[in-house]
Amino acid sequence: MTNRQNPSLNHLVSYHLAKVDHYKRLKMASANNPALFHQYAEQQYLNKALAHRYEATIAEAMKPKGDKLLTSPILTLLRNGGYNLYARHGEATIGEDQANMNFQDCSTQRNLSEEGKRQAMTYGEALRSLYIPIYYPVLASPFCRTRETAELAFGKENVQVDPFWLETYNLSSNSSAAEQQRILNNLKSALEIPPPAGSNKVIIAHSFPKGIGLGAIPYMGTVIVKPRGVGLGFEIIGQVSLNELQV
Repeated sequence: MTNRQNPSLNHLVSYHLAKVDHYKRLKMASANNPALFHQYAEQQYLNKALAHRYEATIAEAMKPKGDKLLTSPILTLLRNGGYNLYARHGEATIGEDQANMNFQDCSTQRNLSEEGKRQAMTYGEALRSLYIPIYYPVLASPFCRTRETAELAFGKENVQVDPFWLETYNLSSNSSAAEQQRILNNLKSALEIPPPAGSNKVIIAHSFPKGIGLGAIPYMGTVIVKPRGVGLGFEIIGQVSLNELQV
């Protein structure tokens, strides 16, 4: 994961990871080769010094700027992985969702505005700049606006359309109480599953009606969800806007 805004930080990260890998290999080799033991002992001091420098530099880069609400403790949690990031698509003001809507025909749907496209690209860059590890593929609702948001943020090759997330959109319709409960039960089952260790799962979909599910979400807003495991539900850590994500 790279930071286009800070090439020197990218270099430090690459150098640090290369040295850590070398140190691990040397440690393993020295266990069966006494001749390498002194090299390993010397490398211990160098590795510790590099680690301190690396951690201090990253900590400085991760400091909240201005009035950001995405605080360092939350950043630390996200950088360690284990969360589901549920985001609403970018601004969509062009067209409308027609009664005969076809997911393969974007002219039958609301689509991203130019601002929405900019928001989507900024979103992906923001997560990369914050060194938040993402598990691929990113999941997207089948609408054109959600697919395009995900593709602009993370690259078309890293996006998978998941029809399940259409259910979020359906919550906003005049569905019965029983249908709403069914959808919310399915939502719980989906969000309580943790992503692979050390990564975060991103879902690009839709807002919810106020007070239902994850609640109202602004364009490109993200709800941070902590999954508790199958059958154990999930915890909402908080919601952040696109502005709060930007470094």
